[in-house]
Amino acid sequence: MPEPRPDEALIKVRMAGICNTDIEISRGYMNFRGVLGHEFVGIVEHSPDPPQIGTRVVGEINAGCGECSFCRAGMERHCPCRTVLGILGRDGALAEYVSLPVKNLVAVPDFLPDEKATFTEPLAAALEILEQVKIEPADRVLVIGDGKLGLLICMALQLTGCDLRLLGKHPEKTQFFKRLGGAVLSFDDLEEQHQRYDVVVEASGHPSGWNLAVKLVRPRGTLVLKSTYHGSLDFNPAPLVIDEITVQGSRCGRFEPALRLMDLGLIDPTPLITEILPFSRVEEAFDKTRSRDALKILVRMPS
Repeated sequence: MPEPRPDEALIKVRMAGICNTDIEISRGYMNFRGVLGHEFVGIVEHSPDPPQIGTRVVGEINAGCGECSFCRAGMERHCPCRTVLGILGRDGALAEYVSLPVKNLVAVPDFLPDEKATFTEPLAAALEILEQVKIEPADRVLVIGDGKLGLLICMALQLTGCDLRLLGKHPEKTQFFKRLGGAVLSFDDLEEQHQRYDVVVEASGHPSGWNLAVKLVRPRGTLVLKSTYHGSLDFNPAPLVIDEITVQGSRCGRFEPALRLMDLGLIDPTPLITEILPFSRVEEAFDKTRSRDALKILVRMPS
């Protein structure tokens, strides 16, 4: 059982998601030791803020020190002393209970089911692109990577009305975006079209995606980097200088817009769910997440 600090709440987890970051951490990424999991929805059981008790919540995963210049500026996710749920110095949500600072918790709308609410963290990360980069309907935008995050990014960017394309290697995953009315590209298409894009979002998770993104962004275009690569990345910066490319790193996002868009029905991530398994089968859930055919595996906690 977690022991919350004075400013933290104790949350009984109802449902949690497994993402590729969890898989990479299980292989040694971040040298993390502890409980995995950073996508969850749960019920507050104890809190120093009594009105929170009994509330269904999701939680911002970065917990800052509260004292540094970043925390005082409301940028806890960049606090040099932060802990990160299930990733850095803080046990995660693939457990019956989890603790987080009270200020990290966001109430879930009453009629939003747990299956949708569990997507709040990754959807917020996808929407962060729209906080950082101005994308207009006339812009040509390419997303590289047809994994869970790449597909959520496509769902978010569709809201702008831009000319959006998804580039992926797995037809069974790109078909998902096609069913949403999106346009997809294969690598054979790239060789035939020779087109460049105003904005390229790299979400493949593989270093080769970076090199491809640099080739496909137009001069004075914007490259949004969503992937984190294990180890160093070797690349020639000359094309970025010559073509005056803007590179925008993008990580976590605000939870409120993600919850609002799901509550309004403007984004529905639940078709991404491959399977929901009980906590007693969590090892199987990880095995299925590692499968190339799977999209999102959710874990339902004991009631």
